Amino acid sequence: MPSGADPAGEIGRAVAVLSQGGLVAFPTETVWGIAADARSAPAVGRLRAFKGREAAQPISLLVSGPEALGPLACERDARAHALIEAFWPGPLTLILPCRGAGLAAGLVNPEGGLGIRCSPHPVAAALARAAAEAGVGPLTATSCNAGGDAPPATREQARRVCNGEAAPMLIESGEDAQAAAPSSVLDLCCRPARLLRAGALPERAIFDVLEKIADSDRAAGTAGQA
Repeated sequence: MPSGADPAGEIGRAVAVLSQGGLVAFPTETVWGIAADARSAPAVGRLRAFKGREAAQPISLLVSGPEALGPLACERDARAHALIEAFWPGPLTLILPCRGAGLAAGLVNPEGGLGIRCSPHPVAAALARAAAEAGVGPLTATSCNAGGDAPPATREQARRVCNGEAAPMLIESGEDAQAAAPSSVLDLCCRPARLLRAGALPERAIFDVLEKIADSDRAAGTAGQA
């Protein structure tokens, strides 16, 4: 942590930046991410311009916990409930069927899915919680890099990315990112679920949970036919 740093004060300043449509670079348990107010079309536009990302490319969100899914009108089946209970907060992005109530255009994919993650990193978690308490967001959770570049794994790498006039505010206080692989991404808008990105969470751990749900469903179906 930098000498004299004030984590709580810096989180407060970050929320103020986000409330004005600005961008904030923040560390996670994997790599560095960029937060923008997902309900603000201008903020999401700035994020896309910074990353060089097309308007049609969906962007995942950072939430403070499962309670944030209701206001977003996200659907959760038994698979989602089990995975959230097992792995959140943690490096698992779930793509859930979601109407994306009030979100900027383009965050929900063409199939009606929205990527959502809940980070255990103390800075990311504090930022998501403070933004929610201030009525800002939910926040975006995309990696802090231009399209095609590797996401920064350290604060020093993030500083090099955030060096232009329109660059995000970079949170200097608190723990650095944990330099792990990006979050695993699982699509629950289909059956069977599809692993879209193998990441920090082992694939076997994810599918062990899904297999238990499938076994439970089969057992319930058999009992219903008895």
